[in-house]
Amino acid sequence: MAKKAFINGYVFNTNSESFVRCNVICEDGFICDITSNFVPHGCEVIDISGKYLIPGMVDVHTHGIGGYDFCGATEENVKEMCKAYAKNGTTSVMATLASDRMSRLIDSVFSINPNRLNEGYRGANILGVHMEGRYLNPEKRGAHATEYLALPNLKELESLTSAMLPAPMHFSVAPELEGSEAFIKRIVEIGGTVGIAHTNATYEQAYTAIKEWGATSFTHTFNAMTSVHHRNPGATVCAMTCDDAYAEVICDGHHLAPAIVNLIYKSKPKDKMVLITDSLAAAGSPEGEYEISGAKYIVKNGHCVNEFGTIAGSILALFEGMKNFMKFCNIPLIHALKYATINPAKMVNADFIGKIEKGYQADFIVINNPDAPKILDVYVGANKIQRD
Repeated sequence: MAKKAFINGYVFNTNSESFVRCNVICEDGFICDITSNFVPHGCEVIDISGKYLIPGMVDVHTHGIGGYDFCGATEENVKEMCKAYAKNGTTSVMATLASDRMSRLIDSVFSINPNRLNEGYRGANILGVHMEGRYLNPEKRGAHATEYLALPNLKELESLTSAMLPAPMHFSVAPELEGSEAFIKRIVEIGGTVGIAHTNATYEQAYTAIKEWGATSFTHTFNAMTSVHHRNPGATVCAMTCDDAYAEVICDGHHLAPAIVNLIYKSKPKDKMVLITDSLAAAGSPEGEYEISGAKYIVKNGHCVNEFGTIAGSILALFEGMKNFMKFCNIPLIHALKYATINPAKMVNADFIGKIEKGYQADFIVINNPDAPKILDVYVGANKIQRD
């Protein structure tokens, strides 16, 4: 495959949080050089003069888009989802599965796996699977169907992980449930990552799961977890004060008030806050009635709620969530980008995406300017995505 050179653009440098005018040379879908010198002979040249090149968005918590849900999706459905993600600037996703019966979860993984590298079409790459169900506290289930919830079970874990490996895998678990210690430790032992989620855990229980069992993150912080109380701080305060744990944040203005997003931003180390969408099939689709793992929900006025009025995910694209984040926290793009790119990549141990740097996958967004960013073009593995 011929080398490609993106020339004359302002390229985002994650380490310095700045734009640098330079040329990015790509080969076989990866970045092989970044230089201010002449490009190698024979390169296919993409001239982005006067434009800005940023890393593609990395969404590690998303259930669906374009009318499709990863749970129950066919291989063809997954392909269409990957195309839709890429059109919106999301170049890598963790396919997220809500609570469902075991057989359907495993079938869904088998539909997801063949599409991880999107061979034969151009769309977002699927990094792996995020299993948000079934090991959640019924009292904090949110929109998850009660009948599909279960206690952590090592036999179930073996069945799921045998289908998911060798792809990166991430589990969301309520650590106060019986069996959670052995469950979390086993996930970590075989190379997976764990987030604390849909939980009534005390501060001490959450802290133990992070410090002793190996959990590394908090799933959609503040949402579906023990709330803040000055004498009973709960999991939420643990998420805010554990400097070595990642905190997922849905930045749509519905799940969290802007002031709370700003509070998390000011509380967490800059490499430990992660923007997610928790998007559902309705993302990028008209308002109306949809399903997630067989449970109905309604989208109206930008809100997703189930039949009981409980908030049920979002219709957010991560690029728009990042722009909301800039507004809510009054920060420029150069400071916001890492929260939607390198931070989520590191959270799930994906060490080959999230940066424009030699050795990283050539996943880019071309934007007009940093002050009012608008997507002009998207590239996955240096291949241009059709956005029309």
